[in-house]
Amino acid sequence: MRSLFRFLLRNYFLMMFLILEAISLVLIVSLNDYQRVTFFNSSNNFAGTIYERFSNLDDYFSLGRTNARLAAENASLRKQLQMRIMNQENYPINRPDTVEAPAYIFTSAKVISNSVNKQFNYITINKGSRHGIKPDMGIINADGVVGVITNVSQNYSTGLSLLNKRLLIPAKITTNNYFGSLVWDGEHFNTADLKEIPFHVIVNVGDTVVTSGYSNIFPDGMMIGIIKKFGVVSGTNFYDIKVELSTNFKTLKYVEVVQNTKRAELIKLESNNITE
Repeated sequence: MRSLFRFLLRNYFLMMFLILEAISLVLIVSLNDYQRVTFFNSSNNFAGTIYERFSNLDDYFSLGRTNARLAAENASLRKQLQMRIMNQENYPINRPDTVEAPAYIFTSAKVISNSVNKQFNYITINKGSRHGIKPDMGIINADGVVGVITNVSQNYSTGLSLLNKRLLIPAKITTNNYFGSLVWDGEHFNTADLKEIPFHVIVNVGDTVVTSGYSNIFPDGMMIGIIKKFGVVSGTNFYDIKVELSTNFKTLKYVEVVQNTKRAELIKLESNNITE
């Protein structure tokens, strides 16, 4: 207590000055309109800045939840788009009330493992059999084709990345609809080779390459990339076409698994051609 009194006596004039200064500021702000408006505007700006900083921090830590929600919404929207396209094809005029089930179902998933620097690269996602995932389902993202599911456990799945030399994707050039097979060149994470395009076909740098739909895994017209360069392979009748992939495999985070609900029926029908 005695120390407190000594402190007050030593700093008596400073404390009186601060108290009187505070009283003066209060009187100035309360009795003058201009000073009052200026003070409250400044305090609001300061408080707004603090709240904005906290909001940005909260947004940063909630990015995972936000991205997962957006991925699920993308899958749902893609499913609705596929249903609309199919219905327009089946019933262009006087469509009946009954609506057929969509040919493709899309399930969002998060990539938990991914490689780009090997000859045979694989992807692991956080969805498995209990989510309806099965082998031979396609993997895509917002930018284009990613790969194909090969192995499934209850909660996880692995698949061949497009950056895997074992994976061939039936693909076509949109400007002329000529189709061939797309396979990774084994060199760069952003390029692949489009094979079996005859040299009499008109090809241009910048032409878009998409899925042909002949694999029964991917819908027709899914983005793969654009033609980067091309030339004629010596001693053959085909182009050597380099395709710049639309998917950036080094930043891959969220994907969608594509299920063709009519694939089993198509496989069974096509198997009859083999037996015959």
